[in-house]
Amino acid sequence: MENTEKTLIYTVPDMAKKLKISKSMAYALARTKGFPKIKIGKRILIPAKELEEWLESKCNDI
Repeated sequence: MENTEKTLIYTVPDMAKKLKISKSMAYALARTKGFPKIKIGKRILIPAKELEEWLESKCNDI
C-alpha cells in the first residue's frame, strides 16, 4: 500500500535529503535571509509548501 500522506513540514536534515544536499549546506541555507522557516526555540522547521514556492522563485531567477 502506498503512503499518500503529504509532508507539511521538514526538519533541516529532512530538507537536506529531499534536496540532495549535505546537512551542513542545508543548515547554511536555512540561516540565509528570506529563507522560509519557523524557529521554535533552537529548532528550525521548514514548511513544505513555502519551501516549494521558494525553490520555484529561485528557478525563475535563473
